[in-house]
Amino acid sequence: MNGYLKESNFTMVEEGFTTRDLLENLLVELCQASAQQAFFVADLGDIVKKHLRFLKALPRVKPYFPVKCNSSEGVIRLLAELGTGFACANKAELVRVQSLGVPADKIFYSSPCKQVAHIRHAANHGVQLMTFDNEVELSKVAKNHPRARMLLGITADSSPSAHPMAFGTTLKSCRHLLETAKEQAVEVVGISFHLGSHGLEPQAFTQAVAAAQLAFEMGTELGHQMHLLDIGGGFPGTEDGRARFEEVTAMINSALDLYFPEGCGAEIIATPGRFYVTSAFTLAASITAREEAPAEQPGSDGRWDGGTGLTMCPSPPKPSPCSPAEEEPSSKKSLIPCPELPLHSSSLWGPPGHPEDRIADGLELPELQVGDWLIFEGMGAYSTASALLGGPQPQITYAMSRLAWKTLQLFQAKPPQTEDERESICTPLSCGWEMAETLCVPPAFAPASII
Repeated sequence: MNGYLKESNFTMVEEGFTTRDLLENLLVELCQASAQQAFFVADLGDIVKKHLRFLKALPRVKPYFPVKCNSSEGVIRLLAELGTGFACANKAELVRVQSLGVPADKIFYSSPCKQVAHIRHAANHGVQLMTFDNEVELSKVAKNHPRARMLLGITADSSPSAHPMAFGTTLKSCRHLLETAKEQAVEVVGISFHLGSHGLEPQAFTQAVAAAQLAFEMGTELGHQMHLLDIGGGFPGTEDGRARFEEVTAMINSALDLYFPEGCGAEIIATPGRFYVTSAFTLAASITAREEAPAEQPGSDGRWDGGTGLTMCPSPPKPSPCSPAEEEPSSKKSLIPCPELPLHSSSLWGPPGHPEDRIADGLELPELQVGDWLIFEGMGAYSTASALLGGPQPQITYAMSRLAWKTLQLFQAKPPQTEDERESICTPLSCGWEMAETLCVPPAFAPASII
């Protein structure tokens, strides 16, 4: 083990004990203590499983996790232990990752638009790999970080004017930028592109890889030591999207084999964020207020609006309508919605005061009361910041099954090298594995269950 993650960093659970069990236990404790702060439960075993799945599907691609997707300490420690790199967008993320001991050569300063002070910070702390897509950015780096190793960001779209805020230069502009880099003694080592989740279509991705190959040739002709290709992110975090992960990666492998065949000398990296963490996190939040909308209000046939902040929980907790009659109020409640209760068209709101605090509309939910809890699954990506709920950052309880922990230790001792080894190590790892096939993410911010 590399020492980034220790048993004291998470709750060890036995196989068969799910994140749902842990969440219910925490809810009972909170209600008994009359504490209502929102919290996350994070299944680190699920992330281990995702990493092994990534290695199996894309054996030639090295993952660099984008810290902006989820900067929680447990996630960074685990991924550092697994040997991934990190893509940082600013100085704060660089500091965050390096403070945990991640070496500079594992960090990619991936933002195409960087502050001069942040470039100097990277230079002073040994972070060399960066990206650029225009002369202004190139000049900033040339003046403030002479040891930088740059990736030229490109776009496969021949008409960038249609997307004026999109990053990446056109293939037509590549030669000029590569020549300018040479004149300013800036080392360009490769090409970067990022299509996002909407760009992972066979034609779009193949077009981008083909453009990258042409840019590689330009750079080599001009004397740059081109050897690194960044294919970006956009990998699906759940299986309820338009394409399954293995379908996407099969398309990626096909394009890479065509334009950057094995043995060509090119190293390939990617920045998967949602893929790694989306399904690992579950959020619990309770209703702090409710308002019944007038029935005659235009466009509304609902009865109430709720908020997801946490300020109050009944003590003792109110029994669930689905619980047996003899169940004590303080005992665990079911996380299964009650099918016999009438549903109302409802909306969810965050902290009150602004129209943009509306989280979701048109949800068919039972009539909830203040103190009822909502459970949101698939909340690991871009959801751990306090802006979602208002107030302080919700506490995160990390869990990992004993099998996942042992697998991580075995992986550290000898990473799988062959396809057979990768196949054998990709066994059920997460503490909630037996539920993995049913835990698909519902519509954005819709609660998966209610208690």
